[in-house]
Amino acid sequence: MSLRVLNPNAEVLNKSAALHMNINAAKGLQDVLKSNLGPKGTIKMLVGGAGDIKLTKDGNTLLKEMQIQNPTAIMIARTAVAQDDTSGDGTTSTVIFIGELMKQAERCIDEGMHPRVVVDGFEIAKKATLEFLEKFKTPVVIGDGPDREMLKMVARTTLRTKLYEALADQLTDIVVNAVLCVRKPEEAIDLFMVEIMHMRHKFDVDTRLVEGLVLDHGSRHPDMKRRAENCHILTCNVSLEYEKSEINAGFFYSNAEQREAMVAAERRSVDERVKKIIALKNKVCNGTEDNFVVINQKGIDPPSLDLLAREGIVALRRAKRRNMERLVLACGGEAVNSVDDLTPDCLGWAGLVYEHVLGEDKYTFVENVKHPNSCTILIKGPNDHTIAQIKDAVRDGLRAVKNTIEDEAVVRGAGAFEVAARQHLVNEVKKTVKGRAQLGVQAFADALLIVPKTLAENSGLDTQDVIISLTGEHDVGNVVGLNQHTGDPIDPQMEGIFDNYTVKRQIINSGPVIASQLLLVDEVIRAGRNMRKPRIPCRLPKCPFPQIIPTFAYYVSASTPSHSSDRFILIDLCLGMQLRLRLHPSHPSEIASFSSSI
Repeated sequence: MSLRVLNPNAEVLNKSAALHMNINAAKGLQDVLKSNLGPKGTIKMLVGGAGDIKLTKDGNTLLKEMQIQNPTAIMIARTAVAQDDTSGDGTTSTVIFIGELMKQAERCIDEGMHPRVVVDGFEIAKKATLEFLEKFKTPVVIGDGPDREMLKMVARTTLRTKLYEALADQLTDIVVNAVLCVRKPEEAIDLFMVEIMHMRHKFDVDTRLVEGLVLDHGSRHPDMKRRAENCHILTCNVSLEYEKSEINAGFFYSNAEQREAMVAAERRSVDERVKKIIALKNKVCNGTEDNFVVINQKGIDPPSLDLLAREGIVALRRAKRRNMERLVLACGGEAVNSVDDLTPDCLGWAGLVYEHVLGEDKYTFVENVKHPNSCTILIKGPNDHTIAQIKDAVRDGLRAVKNTIEDEAVVRGAGAFEVAARQHLVNEVKKTVKGRAQLGVQAFADALLIVPKTLAENSGLDTQDVIISLTGEHDVGNVVGLNQHTGDPIDPQMEGIFDNYTVKRQIINSGPVIASQLLLVDEVIRAGRNMRKPRIPCRLPKCPFPQIIPTFAYYVSASTPSHSSDRFILIDLCLGMQLRLRLHPSHPSEIASFSSSI
């Protein structure tokens, strides 16, 4: 009632309605995404407004592409997307965990518990679960030589939830080798040094790792080599073409000779830069069969290309800025901004540089580099849907391997952690909690089982039989997960099924926080300011000449200032002319007199 006094136009949901709206929104979003979880999850088809189609089972992609209207669902979606931005995975798990927390809390609240008591139980259970996670994780020895087999297991577990099994197993080696290629001891791993290129060509199983770089353009001169071995690479950002001055400058000449002299001077300036590059090439390649390649970020005009081609130099212009740093890391040498004082130390090395033509597109491959600290994952597929799906999966796989190296720990997967944590909360933590908060701990523990339940459901198994079997094994001290093919308990460590420690920690941290905030909402108020301008009604005087009315269309201009005493009539004639008249409130007959004059 007090809010109605302050703002009569506000829309309000009371405590009960607000709580049920939040719970239903969380459960609705959970129902949408839960079928995507795990290797047996299904695929969603997203159809855009323009008819474009996207096939995916990646939770992050779904939440970003779907047009969510409910404010509670939007809040949960943003939390899940932030989870993916932070750790690279766990979007779907976060959504279904929050939805299950809300569902379990609803049962307690329907039995008369206050939401605050449930939230207190959630907080106790969250703290205990995080402590249990620290004991449950499996350490991984990284050092100078990481455990490659462990990294493959983590990458395989992640990729199999995004792609079919055969392709996921093939991409596992590619993803692990790519991360180890760009990894430097005692430095953070920069995944931007892994270039992800795609070619709409062949099949998805033809995707491969290039220990070097793939540029999406080729040479611009017909006489340049299309394949060169043992190449010295000059990476530069030098203009080898005539450029306009950065300020407004003018050149004036009085006769044709002066103009010819000016053109020759401009050409001579560019040719001198090209000759310095040619001199460096002669210095390092004379007496050998080595080749020389110039990769320039700026332009190279046709006369300069012709000079370089005569000397057997392969030149590429307009290289993308993001590839300049990758070129130096892959081939060595340094990127130069001037051709003055060029030395052989500026040059990188590549064993093979060749051009690949696909339709009207050209690609230049720089391979067989000595010490690659940058690489390219070349994704191939028959259509855009396949390429986009592989690209999303590869990004998640790269993040999974990176997280394992940085965490130096993994967590046994296949639902093993969730079942073990649930048994720990019920058998040990719950007994130490006094009062009704025990029910909140129990609700949190039951919500953890949503992961193995969903894995079983998506595999076509009976969820109750699976949970009884898993909890029974954990009660006797066996850490087991779910075999999605048979429904039997398995040892995840023996099967090589591991999840990221960071992902699990983020899910346990963020899920209860959002659920607690939503449970403590007692009113939902929609009282935003309406940004639409009110329409001014048109009140025209009765026209004494009704026979001319069909000729006009009348409306009042919306640009009339509110403080002005004048009003305007905008008259559209059928012939396309417009007349704008001032209408005085004291003289409403002015429009009539105008009509009579027409």
